[in-house]
Amino acid sequence: MLVFFLAVFAALRGRPQDLPWTPLDLSQPVGMFTGRKLAGLTHDFPKCRALLDRAGVRYTALAPVSAGRCGYRDGVRFDAGGARRIAFEPAELGTSCPVAAALSVWEWNVVQPEARRFFGQRVASIDHLGSYNCRNMYGRATGSLSEHATADAIDIAGFTLEDGTKITVLADWADTGDKGTFLRAVRNGACRLFSTALSPDYNAAHRDHFHLDQAERGQMSWRSCR
Repeated sequence: MLVFFLAVFAALRGRPQDLPWTPLDLSQPVGMFTGRKLAGLTHDFPKCRALLDRAGVRYTALAPVSAGRCGYRDGVRFDAGGARRIAFEPAELGTSCPVAAALSVWEWNVVQPEARRFFGQRVASIDHLGSYNCRNMYGRATGSLSEHATADAIDIAGFTLEDGTKITVLADWADTGDKGTFLRAVRNGACRLFSTALSPDYNAAHRDHFHLDQAERGQMSWRSCR
C-alpha cells in the first residue's frame, strides 16, 4: 500500500526522483530518497565513479591507503573543469567517492541556488579543513574511530563568493542577516544528502565548521542533523 501511494505521489508531482527505486542520477533534482541512495554508494566504488562520470564531474581516482584501522579504497580528488566549476580551498582535496558525490549534489542543488537567492551571485570556492585524517572522534586517545579516518567526512569552514566576499561558519553563524541565514540554509540542505551534518548548533567543537559525513549507518534509518 505504501509503495502504491509513493508511486501516485511521485507521478502526480512529476518527480520520479521521489521514488525509492528510481536510479540515482547526480544531475537530477534532490528527491525524498536521494540521501539514502548516496549513502548506499559506500560499498560500491565502481557505481559511484560511474555516477560521477555520467554527471560530468572530473576527478582522479586515488590509490588505496591502508594504515591500521585507517585508510580508504574509494578515494577521489576533484579535478578542474567539467560540470563541477566550483573550487575547493585548499585545492588538494581527496575524499571518499560517496562524499564527493554528495558534495556535487549539494553544490548544484543547495549551495549555488541559495547563494543566488541571498547574494545574487555564485559561490566561487568552498573553504574546507580537510577530509582524511587517521584519528579517533574529537582527536581523543581512545574511543570510536572518526569518519575522517576513512575519508568519509569533510569539514566545511566557509564560502567565497564571486566578488570575493567571505562567509565563514566561525564569524557568521550567529549573524541574523543574509550571511547567517545562508549558512543555516546550506546546513539544512546538507542534512538531506549526508548521513551526518553537524554545525555550531551541535557543540563548541563545531563552532568553526560543518562536519559532513557519509557514514555507513546512513544506509539505515538513523541520521543526524544539527
